[in-house]
Amino acid sequence: MLFPALFYVWFNWSDPGALRGWAIPTATDIAFALGVMSLLGNRVPASLKIFLAALAIIDDLGAVIVIAVFYTAELNLLALTGAAVVIGNLIIFNRMRVEVLWPYLALGVVLWVLVFASGVHATLAGVILALTIPLKLTPGTPEAAHHESPLHRLEHLLHKPVAFMIVPIFGFANAGVSFGGISVSVFSEHITMGVATGLLLGKLVGVLGTVALLVKLGLADLPAKASWGQMTGTALLCGIGFTMSLFIGLLAFSDSGVQDRIKIGILMGSILSGVLGSILLTVFGRRTANAAHRSS
Repeated sequence: MLFPALFYVWFNWSDPGALRGWAIPTATDIAFALGVMSLLGNRVPASLKIFLAALAIIDDLGAVIVIAVFYTAELNLLALTGAAVVIGNLIIFNRMRVEVLWPYLALGVVLWVLVFASGVHATLAGVILALTIPLKLTPGTPEAAHHESPLHRLEHLLHKPVAFMIVPIFGFANAGVSFGGISVSVFSEHITMGVATGLLLGKLVGVLGTVALLVKLGLADLPAKASWGQMTGTALLCGIGFTMSLFIGLLAFSDSGVQDRIKIGILMGSILSGVLGSILLTVFGRRTANAAHRSS
């Protein structure tokens, strides 16, 4: 997440007002990145799909924390205190092994209202609520026999509404870009280029560089059956930052003209990242498959 922000800051260093958008290219869009990778089928090893999913999830959680810390205008201490009390009760439910969902969801609604009223961005309430809902079940209970923890049940309950209603509505509502009066020079403006290069190059340098460092130090291995070429393609796919980048852009700037430039930058960076990442994964996937065929 650091390198995309640094690329953005480098392009916008001379404009203090534009620096407020430093976090726009920091997060990977889970759905789009995994969607592009899934289209490549068995040319991508399953280990890379797991790697990308895990990275993108932690990435988005980091973005939510960034939103809460850096894009909060004013704090209401009374509402924050109330939120802390609700969180304490959620933790007590968890420690008491309450395994029905409705107490968590009821307190979750209260938590969302209090966090919203506190001035901290309300997306943080969802993360906190998810962290308190039990993932492990008490042995011997009916739920344990069916391997359905409360968190899994909630995930299954939310999956279709989120995938088929919430995400599309958000995308359609926020992705619209007005090209009226926009010249070719807009594509080379510092805000547009900062967002685009942050996604395309920042994610590539950040993800691939971190993996290379960890492997070099012996702290981690490449994902099973994956080559460095495939890892490079996966790092490029991490530059698809559609949904969360749009969200942060809307929080960072209220001017519609600036928002349009940010959206153009997001589209540029995301499309280039998706296309180049797909090409690398396809090419190196074929090479890996051919090498395996020859050795057999």
